[in-house]
Parts: sequence; C-alpha cells; structure tokens
Amino acid sequence: MAASMSMNMHSSNGALSATVLRSQKGVMSACPELFSRKSVNCARVSSLSDLSSLGSSFGATPLKWALNDKDLRKFGVPCHGASAKNSTSFSPGQKFHLEDVIEAQQFDRDTLSAIFEVAKQMEKVEKSSPGSQMLKGYLMATLFYEPSTRTRLSFESAMKRLGGEVLTTENAREFSSAAKGETLEDSIRTVEGYSDIIVMRHFESGAAKKAAATAGIPVINAGDGPGQHPTQALLDVYTIEREIGKLDGITVALVGDLANGRTVRSLAYLLAKYNDVKIYFVAPDVVRMKDDIKDYLTSMNVQWEESADLKEVASKCDIVYQTRIQRERFGERVDLYEAARGKYIVDGDILKSMSKDARVMHPLPRLDEITTDVDIDQRAAYFRQAKNGLYIRMALLKLLLLGW
Repeated sequence: MAASMSMNMHSSNGALSATVLRSQKGVMSACPELFSRKSVNCARVSSLSDLSSLGSSFGATPLKWALNDKDLRKFGVPCHGASAKNSTSFSPGQKFHLEDVIEAQQFDRDTLSAIFEVAKQMEKVEKSSPGSQMLKGYLMATLFYEPSTRTRLSFESAMKRLGGEVLTTENAREFSSAAKGETLEDSIRTVEGYSDIIVMRHFESGAAKKAAATAGIPVINAGDGPGQHPTQALLDVYTIEREIGKLDGITVALVGDLANGRTVRSLAYLLAKYNDVKIYFVAPDVVRMKDDIKDYLTSMNVQWEESADLKEVASKCDIVYQTRIQRERFGERVDLYEAARGKYIVDGDILKSMSKDARVMHPLPRLDEITTDVDIDQRAAYFRQAKNGLYIRMALLKLLLLGW
C-alpha cells in the first residue's frame, strides 16, 4: 500500500522542532542530531525503513528511530498492522498483532487459542520459575479510577512475577491530578513517559479507547464503567475451557446485573466466537441484558433466551455465571437497587438442580448472590477462575511487550 505523508520539521524562525520519538521498548527518546540541522524543511516518509534511513543520514542511531505500528499511524504512516487480520502469525518471536487490549471484539478464535497456550506456559513459569526476568527493565503503570482488588493486584502480580516493575495509582479519581481537573488525555500523555505499558480502569464507558488513541505505548482496558472488561472475559473463557474441557456446544446462564455488568457483556462477545453455544439471560427486569448484545448474538447466529426461572435454567447449563447487582451504577435510585438485589441467588437448591459436571462462576466480588455453603462444592469454580486471571494477564503483558 503506497502512501506517504509530510513531517514538517521547521518552525517560524527556521529551527527544527523537536519531535520526540518512542524507542522499541516504549521509552521516549529525542534525536538531537537530527533536530540541530537547519537545512531540512520536511521529509517524505512512507515506511519504517524510510524513517531509519532519514535518521541515519543525519547521524541519528537506528535505535532512536525505532517506531512501532502505533507510532507510525499517529504520524499517518501506513503499516502492516492494519492488515494483521489477514496475516496473523503466532510463531515464536513474532510481534503480537494487537497494540492494545480494549474490547472483546478484537479477538478471534485462533488468537484466543494462542493466548490460552501462552497462559498455560505462564502457569509453568509461576510454579517453576519464581525468579523469571522475562520482563526485566519494563515498567507497568496501573491507573485505576474505580476500586479494584483482583484485577489490579493480579496485573501487578503478573508484572512482578515476570521480573518487571510497577507504578500504581489505586484511586486515581481522587488522588491523581484528575481531582484537579486534568483531562484523561493529559494524564495518559504524562504517564506514558514514565512507563512501557498502561493498565487502566475508568468509570466512563469508552475511556479505554480514548486512552489507547492518545498513548504511544500499549493500553489494557481493566474495565471502563458499564462498557467492557476484556481481560476478565479472556480469563472467563480460559476457565470454561479448563473446567468443562470444551468451548463449542456449551450452554451458559448469565445471571444478575446484565445491564451494568461489563464482564457479562465482554463474555457474550467472546462466546459468540464458538459454535453451537446457547446463552440464557436471567436478570431482574431493571437490569436485563441490553439490546445491543442481543442483536450482536443474533447476528452471529448464537441462540439466546431470557428466563425468570434460575432453577430451571441451571438444570440445562454447563456454566452458571453469577454476578452481583452493582449498587454503584444506580446513583440515587436506591429503590431500584433494592428491588433487584437478592432476586436470584445461587444456593444449595440451585446446586441440586445442576449437572455434576456443571460449574458456577463469578467475576467477584460477591455479596449474597452466592451463599458461602456453595464454596465447598467442587462445582464452585470462582476462586480458580480468579487465579486464572494471573496467568491470562501474565500472557498479555508478555505478548504486548515482547511478542509471541
């Protein structure tokens, strides 16, 4: 694809402006050798090799000119990543074809299977190589504008178990410059100068996509309001495969707060990648699954059905995926929250109706929607599910920073 763009490198007084370029590792580095020259007004750039040649001609080292696909697109330069869908390679040493992890729709079946294989390798690393230095020298920034326990700690644990370091802000909404009115874009531009990858949770749907469009380093969506939670969906599907032994031909009940639950939205998108899947939606009327997910499933020929009878549905399912009713999404409408809470509870009676090979899952935290006596049943998979989050997140960090 032949295309080019002009990089204007002169200012009103004839001095070249100092464009800052990111190296292969994600560290910001300038090219003073280039920008001290006054004889060049602009450069025609259409590829990485053009940039490298340009830098060399002015004494810049190749490393300082090393840009990734994301950088190139920011400058308007075409790159192979744009057609990665047609040329994905999972060979060792190849670049991971996704620059960010923002939504579940980014993944196809082949990519999911390949990520799961890396996750299995990460499980071996965690158990057999506690001193791994795979990501030594890399820094991960965690920006969490909403509360988190499992997601934040599992990402930080994943980074440290691979030898990397962590910069963290647990309550960025209150204790970062966001409290002073700083825009998300400015925060991201600042933080990317200190780190190699950003993991962000935000209270607004779409915030992760905005952050990824701003950053020159990888961004992972750790949950954006009622939008999506793609890494949770990845670990959920990974857990289903590990627990049930298959992903095609399964029946899943999504239960609880389906209107505000970003986990169930992302999970529905991923389940649609598989064959002969049926999904039951079991939710109080005020938090029923939104039409956009239903329409998507229909377009993908996935069977779905709404039901008010959890016991009957549980008897038909391989997976009962329970979620809590999210008080924080109701604002001042406490009456609606109280009306929805407690309507569907997984307890001993529900377990009795379930197959012995079925599983109960939950993204956690739970309140009272799964009774504690369920915990001792081998079908309760939610704490194993949480552990699997470590391996999936180790895999994603490795892939985004090092490739396959």
